[in-house]
Amino acid sequence: MAPKFSTATFILPFLIISFIKAVSANLHKDIDITWGDGRARILNNGELLTLSLDRYSGSGFQSKNEYLYGKIDMQIKLVPGNSAGTVTAYYLSSNGPTHDEIDFEFLGNISGEPYTLHTNVYSQGKGDREQQFHLWFDPTADFHTYSILWNPQRIIFSVDTIPIREFKNSVFVGAAYLNRQPMRIYSSLWDADDWATRGGLVKTDWSQAPFTAAYRNFNANNACVWSNGSSSCDSSPTKGEKKGWLIEEIDAKRREKLRWVQKNYMIYNYCSDVGRFPKGFPPECAI
Repeated sequence: MAPKFSTATFILPFLIISFIKAVSANLHKDIDITWGDGRARILNNGELLTLSLDRYSGSGFQSKNEYLYGKIDMQIKLVPGNSAGTVTAYYLSSNGPTHDEIDFEFLGNISGEPYTLHTNVYSQGKGDREQQFHLWFDPTADFHTYSILWNPQRIIFSVDTIPIREFKNSVFVGAAYLNRQPMRIYSSLWDADDWATRGGLVKTDWSQAPFTAAYRNFNANNACVWSNGSSSCDSSPTKGEKKGWLIEEIDAKRREKLRWVQKNYMIYNYCSDVGRFPKGFPPECAI
């Protein structure tokens, strides 16, 4: 069993940094509520957004802007208590059958059991690149920062600045990468009790409804906004502070933290699932 808090001195400085850097964004400026018939609300003069789910409907939102590469943060506090059967999805996606997509999905559980953080990457309509994790904290007790860095070389999923997954541009081995289609940020809270919790064995307890997740401090200041067929970023990235994320990679210290997360908290990796890929793993697994 993985240690729960044996590395507090290792993590806490990064948690502190993440909250110091938090931006009190006006969500009215950045976000459109797209569905839910009043179950999604922007509150406190744009500082807070909530999504709710009941037996009749969930709810969702999307970013006003599309992006082609970006470093995007959102602080989320997940559904507390018995959240079995619920999914809180937070992801980037383009449109169409050959869409690109970068997923955080939080699969609920019965009270006292950990959420499953499900990640996936779709490129040109093909997914099946799942990695799943448990977290080293209770994601329902407070807000935590979930980040996606997407640049021409790699995609990095991070939690409170700690990298948990890296997906590299591996076109040189025949793997498609996400470098052609602009994407929006989306989020939704919905009922998936046919599969979300223990493969659908644990159903949603509607006596606990409404289920509510909360969002704040959306930050897409470091992102290339796509509009009218062109990007707000220069065509050639530089090493300047403003564009540093376009060439950012995981340094040695953060690589150590990535290995720590994957050793102690990863519960599924598609690149290790021999039964699923009897004819050989996807080409990016060799990188």
